[in-house]
Amino acid sequence: MRVFGAVDLGASGGRVVAGLVDGGRVDLEVVHRFPNGARPAAGRLRWDLTGLHREVLAGLRALAAAFPGVESIGVDTWAVDYGLLDVDGRLLAEPVCHRDDRTADAVARVHALVPPEELYAVNGLQFLPFNTVYQLEAEKGSPLWARAARAVLLPDLIAYWLTGELRTEVTNASTTGLLDARTGTWSRSLHERLGIPVGLFPPLQRPGEVRGPLLPEVVAATGLPPGAVVTAVGSHDTASAVVALPASGPRFAYVSSGTWSLAGVELPAPVLTGEARLANVTNEGGVDGRTRFLRNVGGLWLLQECSRAWGFGLDAVLAEAEALPAGGPVVDVDDPAFIPPGDMPDRIAAAAVAAGHRAPASPAETVRCVLDSLAAAYARTVERVGGLAGVEVETIHVVGGGSRNALLCRLTAELSGRVVVAGPVEATALGNVLVQARAHGAVPGSLEEVRAGLARTCPTRRFTPGGG
Repeated sequence: MRVFGAVDLGASGGRVVAGLVDGGRVDLEVVHRFPNGARPAAGRLRWDLTGLHREVLAGLRALAAAFPGVESIGVDTWAVDYGLLDVDGRLLAEPVCHRDDRTADAVARVHALVPPEELYAVNGLQFLPFNTVYQLEAEKGSPLWARAARAVLLPDLIAYWLTGELRTEVTNASTTGLLDARTGTWSRSLHERLGIPVGLFPPLQRPGEVRGPLLPEVVAATGLPPGAVVTAVGSHDTASAVVALPASGPRFAYVSSGTWSLAGVELPAPVLTGEARLANVTNEGGVDGRTRFLRNVGGLWLLQECSRAWGFGLDAVLAEAEALPAGGPVVDVDDPAFIPPGDMPDRIAAAAVAAGHRAPASPAETVRCVLDSLAAAYARTVERVGGLAGVEVETIHVVGGGSRNALLCRLTAELSGRVVVAGPVEATALGNVLVQARAHGAVPGSLEEVRAGLARTCPTRRFTPGGG
């Protein structure tokens, strides 16, 4: 048995997972979980990345204690956010969260420098007001900008603190808006036109390449073997999740359903047409040079914020929601009004009324409204993305936390008219481990072979249109 560690940081929680590889079998064991969330600090909504680093070290200690002989660690997080380092490599401030409103005026300034159609022709990126290019434009007004020597995406920042090596993993780099979607390299022209120093981000690195050995102080603090290394994975968590799809054929779409939902297909090359831009579909980098042609849609964030507002969990409410009849209110889960935290039930009610529906009258009706709306968005997005890519989708793979929600998966099957395969829940950690294991010779084969193996061995649930 060979052991690989996955550091998997999500916007609402993180975990350190042991990946146990024995022949063709991969088992996961979570050794440490911890909460995460952005908090107001120094005038902005910020991540406590320093605190997350402490939790990562605690998780690595637990990993070393439970499974001696760990060979490699991989790190993945959400996309677009970054930290600024000074010339000595010190973090200047805790990273600003993409849900902060600082880009409200920055979008227009970026588009005045490079019109949206020209941006898309190079980076192929879906317009979202918190894309890294807009955050950097807002950052220019910060007193930290003049002191910044490097901007480092969050998984690369954690990897830097573990190894002392600065790189930018390419799947996450593709979400910055500064990568050329065709070449997979930094776009010098976009950097220059946007007034962003070329070299602000560290050099690129591909999934499967070794970032470096663990620093001696990390080995001492965690008990990991001195020979353990950090290996680059699909550090954008969705890139890792897509690796772990239990797909047995080519005609599939996926929904990585977590705090955000990302729905799309996998392609050999980007689609940079005007039609794709107007549909607001993104081209993000995948493992092995694939393109994740997808769209960000609303996610479980809406339910998480409702639960926080109500002060209780959703298990009982989900059962009540499932018993409600179809035909209730729906909302546009992509509405920017849902991006910030706070007062989510009231915002959902207001959106329902604005859309010509009655407002949900209870927590169960609110939850059903969210799930109906998410399922409709999944079905609509898969249909649109598949059409733009020329892919005839037969199966939708739902992975991540949303795959545990049977009602959401059943509604997606009914509304899309396609088979939905739900699972694995821990797709991101599994993909993280698989990329490491393959890089170190513990798992052979192409992505297709890896996925075919998962299709044979990975527990899933199947939902058919009209069949439950």
